[in-house]
Amino acid sequence: MGLFFNAILISVLALSLAFVSSSKSTDILTTGSSLSSKDVLISKPHGNFTAGFFSVGENAYCFSIWFTELYDHGNYTIVWMANRDRPVNGKNSRLSLLKSGSLVLTDAGQFTVWTSSTQSNSSLQLQLHDNGNLVLSNIEGGNLWQSFNSPTNTLLPGQSLTQNSVLISSRSLTNYSSGFYKLYFGDDNVLSLLYQGPQTAGISWPDPWKHSWENGRYPYNNSKVATLDSWGRFQSSDQFDIITVDYGPGIQRRLTVDFDGNVRVYSLDMASRNWKVTWQSTLQPCTVHGICGENSLCTYAHETGRKCTCAPGYKIKSQKDWAYGCEPDFQLPYNDSNASGFLLLQNVEFYGYDIGFFSNSTLDNCQNLCLNYCSCKGFQFKFDKDKGYYNCYPKASLFNGYRSSGFDFPIYLRLPQSIITSFDQKPLQQTNIKCTVDAASLGRAYQKKGQHGWVKSSLRCTLAVGTFEILCFFTYLFKTRRGSSARIQGYTQVATGFRKFTFAELKKASRNFSAEIGRGGGGIVYKGVLTDNRVAAIKCLNEANQGEAEFLAELSTIGKLNHMNLIKIWGYCVEGKHRLLVYEYMEHGSLAKNLHSNRLDWKKRYDIALGTAKGLAYLHEECLEWVLHCDVKPQNILLDSNYQPKVADFGLSKLLNRGGTDKSTFSRIRGTRGYMAPEWVFNLPITSKVDVYSYGIVVLELLTGRSPVEGHSMEESTSAMEPRRLVTWVKEKMHEANGRASPIAIAKIVDPVINAEFDMARVEILVQVALQCVEEDKDARPTMSQVLDTLLHQESDEY
Repeated sequence: MGLFFNAILISVLALSLAFVSSSKSTDILTTGSSLSSKDVLISKPHGNFTAGFFSVGENAYCFSIWFTELYDHGNYTIVWMANRDRPVNGKNSRLSLLKSGSLVLTDAGQFTVWTSSTQSNSSLQLQLHDNGNLVLSNIEGGNLWQSFNSPTNTLLPGQSLTQNSVLISSRSLTNYSSGFYKLYFGDDNVLSLLYQGPQTAGISWPDPWKHSWENGRYPYNNSKVATLDSWGRFQSSDQFDIITVDYGPGIQRRLTVDFDGNVRVYSLDMASRNWKVTWQSTLQPCTVHGICGENSLCTYAHETGRKCTCAPGYKIKSQKDWAYGCEPDFQLPYNDSNASGFLLLQNVEFYGYDIGFFSNSTLDNCQNLCLNYCSCKGFQFKFDKDKGYYNCYPKASLFNGYRSSGFDFPIYLRLPQSIITSFDQKPLQQTNIKCTVDAASLGRAYQKKGQHGWVKSSLRCTLAVGTFEILCFFTYLFKTRRGSSARIQGYTQVATGFRKFTFAELKKASRNFSAEIGRGGGGIVYKGVLTDNRVAAIKCLNEANQGEAEFLAELSTIGKLNHMNLIKIWGYCVEGKHRLLVYEYMEHGSLAKNLHSNRLDWKKRYDIALGTAKGLAYLHEECLEWVLHCDVKPQNILLDSNYQPKVADFGLSKLLNRGGTDKSTFSRIRGTRGYMAPEWVFNLPITSKVDVYSYGIVVLELLTGRSPVEGHSMEESTSAMEPRRLVTWVKEKMHEANGRASPIAIAKIVDPVINAEFDMARVEILVQVALQCVEEDKDARPTMSQVLDTLLHQESDEY
């Protein structure tokens, strides 16, 4: 299953089974008339939408509204359903407009499964409008009922989500019944996504562990309304405000709560006739609540996407539906604490469902605490860097399991002693994720005994579809007049959850931009102190080198990602020509400033190589969209107070669809001389391997103390040294290392500043990894996750 979900929007079943050959179309349903499964309503005046009976299973239909044209590989796109949880028979089922003024959907002429619950003594008509709204109105033009007031999982431009309506996801791509994710306004007046699964429930978005103001939400309102407009702006009364990446008029869009628990805005690409994701609420899909069910882990795989795995000692409940998670494959003797123990799982976290929080704990105390609770399934043991001690989190339930290289602290899983050893030796078995069942399970048979099935046939005629009227002149005037405000609105898309600073505030914080701490092609960085006394790095972007698109790319990318080895952004400023970013301040500056000093001993250098690999692996393989940095170099690796690295400067990054990486194109060469992969020079397809190459050069520089563009050691102290010369020099030393003087030859590679105080085994591993990363052929280079696995394996072996 691909990770970008370009074709997710309830559009998989072909409509060819939805109608019989004698189907007919109309534009209005009047009082006393009805629609059978053979009939459809076509929207007026352009025929953008169609309403009728849509096939959702074997002889099972839902009265629905869909886009008239086929998109996404020949599938129809559903935007509304009347009876998604109660499909009707394909024969003798009708939608009738009664003389009482009520719309009624009957199943096989016997059961009422849905009604509009309206009443009127006057003549009525049911008409489908070109915006996708199905409206029941009287002769005076008053609306008695409309589909826009009762959405299913999709919001169309101009349609409002209010306190009386809710968007509910489908169960899967092929099962249209109500799923587990609900977008609605809660009692706190905040627009939220609720997970309501088989075992538990909880808010999935916005981040439930943050206060509303930290999420950029304003709960002190009572209007409770959210709307997607025709330009691609989605805003709600709690001050949530975003725009799509293709903001502008003339594009067909829709917002959908997808079955995987992500809220997405889709825009129609007329060239490819496919829906493209132009905004989504969650960038990391494994952070969606309940995605793999209880007692399971969500992990990532570069080739196949997200995967679900049962925790050791547990087995899957349903092979077709991961929502039900896993169940214990053992009996835990709770009356005998000595019969159970703990299995350590590295890089794993289970969010929430703690029995309690116990600060300043030891590992033994935490183990005993869990053993004393019969309901304890395991515990998380985390180090609090700010306070300098460990905290204990015993778990009452193993939910929201997430395996990531970004988690430095393990979880201790409680299991019977008799099976801990066997699971310790056995690798975890993974399966491709199936978040919900693959097919609609309707369980209805409408045929009588002895009755022969009637033959269905495909709809042969193509429905007439009018084209959108394009008012070029007025569009041009409107865009020109709105250009300035549209640009400013663009920044609200990526600013949600951050603070918007004024230029005057940042000028005061930086003392009129007097304390410069760094500069590069993207701009100059100044040190500043914010009003809350936080020390910040304020980056003033060069207008000539940093266009609006690059600014938005950097801000949106950094703002949505969260990893201990990625720089954090606190805010931004957009005023006239001024564009500034506000980052957390790194006490020790960049790696470039520290590399040729005596401040970096061997341990710090190895930790920098490992931490940088973690950050890049996270960017490449733990996001729903693939993030390329494109300018990995020592200047863009910052060091905190403990010399831990944080990858910074995403001004040259680009979000790519995983499925299209081989055809990636960039408008110009990106990166820095000495660290750029050969693909840039030879105009080859750009993939994540360009970052792998740059990382390899950085590691060689860390090891040797030699710059790929300027010599710093004896032989090349005054001459320029291109990266190939650095690579060749290291290879020669490694070749010598294969002889009898192996330790001495390897020692020649290491920067003399370290004074021979280094780990020989780790040097060999780093050199091997770096040389693999800088292979000329990109296919010969490893992925960043493979690099990280190699380094972590080295650490675990030593441990």
